[in-house]
Amino acid sequence: MFRILCQPALQDILVLNITRAVQLSVDIGSHVISDTEQSAPQTMGNVFVVLEEIGAISSQIYDPMKKAVGFRNIAVHQYEANDWNIIYAVCEQSVTGFGHFAR
Repeated sequence: MFRILCQPALQDILVLNITRAVQLSVDIGSHVISDTEQSAPQTMGNVFVVLEEIGAISSQIYDPMKKAVGFRNIAVHQYEANDWNIIYAVCEQSVTGFGHFAR
C-alpha cells in the first residue's frame, strides 16, 4: 500500500479506473431501467436507487454502488483533498462490489 500512496501516477490511475467503473455501472443500470416503465433517474446515484426498487439489484449491491458514486463525485470534482488511504480502501472494497453488480 505504501508504494501506491507515494506515487502520484499510480494514484491517478486508481482514481481514473474507479471513475470509469462507476460510469460504466451507471450506464448499464440506465440501460436496464430504460427497459422498464420507470422514469429516467436524474442523478447517477438514483440509478442504483431505481435498480433496487425494481428488484434488479439487492440492498447488498445497492449500498456499495451508491457509495462508489459519492466517491466518484468527490474524486472527479475534487470537493475536498483526496485522502489516498481512503482511495486505497475504496479500491480494495470496490473490486467485489463492481463484480457483484456486473453479475
